[in-house]
Amino acid sequence: MDGELFPADGELFPRERTEIAPGAVHVPDWLGPDLQRELLDACRAWARPPAGLRAVRTPGGGTMTARQVCLGLHWYPYGYARTAVDGDGAPVKPMPGRLAELGREAVAAAYGGPSPAGTGAGAGAGSRAGSGAGSLAGSGAGVGGGGADTGAPVEPEPPYAYDIALINFYEGDSRMGMHRDAEERSGAPVVSLSLGDTCVFRFGNAASRGRPYQDLRLRSGDLFVFGGPARLAYHGVPKVLPGTAPPWLGLTGRLNITLRVGGLGTAPG
Repeated sequence: MDGELFPADGELFPRERTEIAPGAVHVPDWLGPDLQRELLDACRAWARPPAGLRAVRTPGGGTMTARQVCLGLHWYPYGYARTAVDGDGAPVKPMPGRLAELGREAVAAAYGGPSPAGTGAGAGAGSRAGSGAGSLAGSGAGVGGGGADTGAPVEPEPPYAYDIALINFYEGDSRMGMHRDAEERSGAPVVSLSLGDTCVFRFGNAASRGRPYQDLRLRSGDLFVFGGPARLAYHGVPKVLPGTAPPWLGLTGRLNITLRVGGLGTAPG
């Protein structure tokens, strides 16, 4: 209901940057409309085969209701590979350098540091209005794409070298159970970007899937970053609110772009 009473472009009380837990920060309206459209176009290109959007099957025989495509390295339950091992077997698409740069900017915005590319004209502090130089969906130079767990952990110092993107598409009654992002060897913060329908995002603790946890709504354009003591916290999406995407975006459903640093070393070949 709050989306009907207080639309994002006319908030009665503007949403503010909030630290949900130590190391976990919500930055509303960080992505401006132009960048949201650009990201959506890029996601549509990434979703096409080969190594495109697929249904993820769990070891227990179930199927995740949110479909997924990966960049840089391919995630599967529960590890990484250079090919879509649980899909069509094709090599994973490269991680665009511009998307990795966006991850670094997101961390700076969440934790209060300067944004490497300056600020945009969106509603949130330090919001990003457009992509600037570089291409998101183009086939230019990628980042990382090294390989699966083949060597000693590589822990980068800030600014972090984001080399993995997981894009989840939620439609209808799709949801995501409580889980941890624990297959990476790097402790770099996880960056989450939301496009389309609003979701109820549940952010919990690092000890179990149960309470204590907090529920918050992530709207199109919102940024959520979790690192430090919150890096291995359980989190999930119990509900998506259909029909809440901004009309100008042209998306039915919700896209979540999650950026990670693998710290997995480099595979031979």
